[in-house]
Amino acid sequence: MEYRNLGRSGLKVSALSYGAWVTFGNQVDVDDAAELLRTAFDAGVNLFDNAEAYAQGRAEEVMGAAIRKLGLRRSDLVISTKIFWGGDGPNDRGLSRKHVLEGTDASLRRLGLDYVDVLFCHRADLHTPVEETVRAMDHLVRQGKVLYWGTSEWPADRILEAYHVARRERLVPPVVEQPEYNLFHRDRFEREYAPLYERIGLGTTIWSPLAGGLLTGKYNDGVPEGSRATLEGYEWLRDRYDGPEARDRIEVVRALTGIARELDASTAQLAIAWCLKNPNVSTVILGASKRHQLDENLGAVAVSERMDDAVMQRIEDLVGNRPEPERDWR
Repeated sequence: MEYRNLGRSGLKVSALSYGAWVTFGNQVDVDDAAELLRTAFDAGVNLFDNAEAYAQGRAEEVMGAAIRKLGLRRSDLVISTKIFWGGDGPNDRGLSRKHVLEGTDASLRRLGLDYVDVLFCHRADLHTPVEETVRAMDHLVRQGKVLYWGTSEWPADRILEAYHVARRERLVPPVVEQPEYNLFHRDRFEREYAPLYERIGLGTTIWSPLAGGLLTGKYNDGVPEGSRATLEGYEWLRDRYDGPEARDRIEVVRALTGIARELDASTAQLAIAWCLKNPNVSTVILGASKRHQLDENLGAVAVSERMDDAVMQRIEDLVGNRPEPERDWR
């Protein structure tokens, strides 16, 4: 396993990480979660990602129980979770000081931990001043309940505002963003955030490297039973697999499969490895719900080493969606 610094911080994270979204608490119980965590850990994965919103908190409970079941040493793990959607009450969501502090305490109780290594603000809260959120995050860091903090799917200008507020007020700044990034979803990561990698040393923990499973090839002939898109509450995922745009993308996936075969790789491994080739990616979050899927995805590190410039250019020519550089960015 390769390890990379999380942005300009000193924290080392595995190039591949493992996340609980959709799976834990919905598809996976404690015993299955323990098997998946052990498989990832034995392969060198050290970052395990969660959120208060996943399965209404059940995902954190399952992960915490699985970690205890395995008896893993806390210092060997990098645990992250996210705060924003904590319930239905008026102060149970968002990034107010009240919810950030209370939501984090609730997450720690569910995980059974004294602290998390990374806490993300799960979305931007346009109804809360950025300074209030930055101060709340700084407070958690100084309490020792959080070691590093970051954002997820924030606009670039809001990330930069949070960073400058922290520097101006001598508070702890954000060090990482968790965005969606894959062969079909590139603009924000490669264009909007581009100035932040150099300007503030922004790290990234990317989600959905397989475009919700589309880049595995399993949706080439429709939505199979038992897939995430058939789960209650995740019907919105079907939008990725139906309609003209989806059909065009499936044709691209079929062509990518040919390139993957030349590399003795699966289509999923190729897609994950493509993400790993980007130097601004700190880690790619995997979300496999079955052991054989996870084993396959973990092989992407080796595949990335076989992807030279010629292969990367073939993929670029095939997808044809490289974002134009941002102009006059402020």
